[in-house]
Amino acid sequence: MLITRASEYAILSLIVLSKNSSPMDSETLSNQLSISKSFLAKILQALAKKGILKSFKGVNGGFALFKEPKDISMLDIMSAVEGKAPAVFDCSPSLQDCPSEKANICSIWPFLNKLQGKIDTFLNELTLQDVIE
Repeated sequence: MLITRASEYAILSLIVLSKNSSPMDSETLSNQLSISKSFLAKILQALAKKGILKSFKGVNGGFALFKEPKDISMLDIMSAVEGKAPAVFDCSPSLQDCPSEKANICSIWPFLNKLQGKIDTFLNELTLQDVIE
């Protein structure tokens, strides 16, 4: 699946965080977006690990954008929370990813790979700022 619930929640969280001048804690953010706090905490940690968010500890702690929205691509966000680049189909990134091990006779893989390339380019060029606007 190209856009999972984790990717959706990551994008929604980043939109909210982009509009705040101070860090937000995961509980406040989860309440505002009606998302499970534990699930959201994992998403936020993944984004922080990849340098999209920065985390602050302490009483006024929480999460804030580490980069400007114009410098955060949708591909970066989705890759951070999924642990890999999003794929249209399991086999589309490469012939070695073929789940049925029949890549050498697959007649649609070239199409799927070309489609994947176009989607990757689109997601890499689409920024958080574009989504906010």
